[in-house]
Amino acid sequence: MPPANIKIKPVITKVDRKVFIKLLWDIYEDEPNWIPPLVMERMEAIDPIKNPYFEHAEVKLWIAYKDDKPVGRISAQIDELVTKQHGINTGHYGYFDCINNDEVANALFDTACRWLSENGMIEVIGPFSLSINEETGMLVEGFDTPPMLMMGHSRPYFEKLVLGTGLKKIKDTWAYHLDFRKPILSPALEKFINRAVSKGKVSFRPINMSKYEEELKIILDIFNDAWSDNWKYIPFTSSELDHAVKELKMIIREDFTYIAEVDGVPQAMMVTLPNINEIIKDFDGKLFPFGFLKLLWRLKLKPSFKTVRVPLMGVRKEYQNSRLSGTMSLGLFDISRKAAIAAGCEEAELSWVLEENTRLSKLLESVGCIKYKTYRLFQKDL
Repeated sequence: MPPANIKIKPVITKVDRKVFIKLLWDIYEDEPNWIPPLVMERMEAIDPIKNPYFEHAEVKLWIAYKDDKPVGRISAQIDELVTKQHGINTGHYGYFDCINNDEVANALFDTACRWLSENGMIEVIGPFSLSINEETGMLVEGFDTPPMLMMGHSRPYFEKLVLGTGLKKIKDTWAYHLDFRKPILSPALEKFINRAVSKGKVSFRPINMSKYEEELKIILDIFNDAWSDNWKYIPFTSSELDHAVKELKMIIREDFTYIAEVDGVPQAMMVTLPNINEIIKDFDGKLFPFGFLKLLWRLKLKPSFKTVRVPLMGVRKEYQNSRLSGTMSLGLFDISRKAAIAAGCEEAELSWVLEENTRLSKLLESVGCIKYKTYRLFQKDL
């Protein structure tokens, strides 16, 4: 049992959800590399009505109070697709943020793990906030730079708190940094790719924004196929596909998003997105009344961002062991880099990459990418 001055309370109302989001401002108060999230967007992410993840998952949220002040938070998730896909009753935790206090952290994890166990889960893995297709892992290396779009940030002491609850490392995912200002292909490789294009073996095209929904569904379909053998992979549902298409519409760019085709059939893709965190860092979480106008100005009317993130890249399994896989991947890298440079961008993050995905790691390193952040996942038997 936690001390009498520590209480763990469930998140039930909209007011509770607001507290769940806003307590981050206290936890990261003096952290210069933390980017305040947009409160409205984060509220929607944990809203059962607005996030289609809740259609196949049950989610519980809790806030820790110490002397009646909110000092920590955690979520627990039971996703029916996890059991269906992997055959194991695995529960997830996420949204763990906490003051540097073992008793508070233990009380949060005890509450989350007890609920998971009482509902038939035999292990817990996390953090997933909320799913593996959203924010995955806890930052354990790379605290000296701000997080990119849809990537998390942590305090260095978080890992100590998590390990103190009995969880152990199960997997690392990596984020890579790429300086766009440096050429990524040797003349020989560029000639090789150009020859494949000239012979009609492969072609590259930007997405057609007049067919936006159709194009995005092609991209996400390639993702579902390309990543299907990865650790703990969970496919996007049709509702999640629709939701992702709508969510990305404001920030996706025709000149940043490319599809590689073989014989006219889409077989690979790469999506590069403006790093919204660079744009919103001075918003203090507020989109209205003036944040939205600033966002529109900095993103669309007079783009001022210098950094981008590549969150989606993949080659259909049919081609992953073929020579065309390298041709398509390197060609996508090169064409995306040139488009980003033309838009005034200088740096990119490519994330995330599983630690055992040596094929992708070698490909990224071959074009000059440097591993600069590590996000860790933890596991515990219940």
